[in-house]
Amino acid sequence: MSKPFSAGRLSLLVEQIKAVLKDVCLFVEHTSGLKLREYQVMVARSVAESVIFREGKSFVVMFPRQSGKNELQAQIETYLLTLLSQIECEIVKVSPTWKPQSLNAMRRLQRVLENNILVQSMWKKESGYIYKIGKARIFFFSGSPEANIVGATAGHLLEVDEAQDVLVSKFDKDIAPMAASTNATRVFWGTAWTSDTLLARELRAAKDAEKRDGNRRVFVLTAEDVAREVPAYGAFVAEQVAKLGRNHPMIRTQFFSEEIDGEGGLFPESRRALMVGGHEKQVQPGAGKVYAFLIDIAGEEEGAKEGVGEEVANTKRDATALTIVEIDLETMQDELIKAPTYKVMFRKLWVGTQHTKLYGEILALARLWDVKKLVVDATGVGAGLSSFLERALPGMVIQFRFNVATKSQLGWDFLAVIDSGRYKEYVPGDAEQALFWSQLNACQYAITPGIDRKMKWGVPDGMRNTAGEFVHDDLIISAALCAVLDGEVWSVGGEALVVKGVDPIREMDKEGF
Repeated sequence: MSKPFSAGRLSLLVEQIKAVLKDVCLFVEHTSGLKLREYQVMVARSVAESVIFREGKSFVVMFPRQSGKNELQAQIETYLLTLLSQIECEIVKVSPTWKPQSLNAMRRLQRVLENNILVQSMWKKESGYIYKIGKARIFFFSGSPEANIVGATAGHLLEVDEAQDVLVSKFDKDIAPMAASTNATRVFWGTAWTSDTLLARELRAAKDAEKRDGNRRVFVLTAEDVAREVPAYGAFVAEQVAKLGRNHPMIRTQFFSEEIDGEGGLFPESRRALMVGGHEKQVQPGAGKVYAFLIDIAGEEEGAKEGVGEEVANTKRDATALTIVEIDLETMQDELIKAPTYKVMFRKLWVGTQHTKLYGEILALARLWDVKKLVVDATGVGAGLSSFLERALPGMVIQFRFNVATKSQLGWDFLAVIDSGRYKEYVPGDAEQALFWSQLNACQYAITPGIDRKMKWGVPDGMRNTAGEFVHDDLIISAALCAVLDGEVWSVGGEALVVKGVDPIREMDKEGF
């Protein structure tokens, strides 16, 4: 049986608790045993001060992925619930989705509450989405377009997590009114994305407010800021940069807090410069080299590549494009990259050629070049030709089917190959090469709003060049299929290695402290 506190010891304990409660950072350190990093301290204190003194400020906190944003949120929430437990306090936290994001946010908070020596026996959970200490409550909601969350009130604090993925219309109509009547503090947490997101809009507004009164409301960090305190984080980011390239949209936004345009040209001059190689075109294979075919098959169902259910038939020209790449395995031995370089050696374009004739020509070329893999567009009418090739070359054909999701992922993956310096074109000098560069110049992209981050890309239908000729994207699509090879097994020095394809969306969505 534990010995009761004496009056003196009890009085001392009360004073110590009061001292700890005066500062959120001391609270975290003494009750959770966690010392906040320097870049987290200012955020925690600024948010807590605005809530406590009812200042009604609006903050934007833009941290790189895996730098401790979510842990910081849970610690601030625990502090406020504890400090304000004796009054009617309401905090609302909105995430882009209920599953998994709101559920993950609740689990993080619950873990912090369970490990906090001061409140671990005081907190309760209500109705599956409310956590409380005394009279103070935090409500968790989904900010997805279909979520019905009208009527909730954020008396003291309104948090929008991953605000770049919450639609502006959803926030303005259903979420913003939660804080209107109480002038609650608002915090928009997230990572950079396009310039037309909710997070980007609130970032501009917060910067304007800073200029007016000089009070800090914007906290934007980069991977370099985090790495100064956490060297291991710097090593992690260096690996991601090596895999995807510093200019890849995911690296720029998720690690360096740089906004990108939601639409525009997919291959600006800086990216095209990375694609230039120093090797000559080849019309036949070199001894001891490893080759792959990348084939975009055209037909009456060409439009299927633009999306499920869309009818965007290409009536101007029916073309099939072949890109032959040498698989340079030297970069696979790089400890950071661990993936091949794809060197374009030859390309060919068939216009209006029947698939029966295509089959014979492609098969003959495949045997001439002794190819190891053929990545073949198996969308629509391409399914038949790809199946025939598979029968003739068993185990060598990779069938790729285009739809909205697969084309988006192929686009992201192709950018990763280019931006990491692993795609190289032969020296310009022929008509096919000139056509390829003109297609690159005309290729556009648009990123869909919300959490999916799908990219629609290609040359717009009906696009013409300066000579008035129609421009297509068949050669680009063919070249992009090299990214599919990043999931194949290759041999380096007799050792079989598998190249693990990088899914930028999933990779960047991982969170850690």
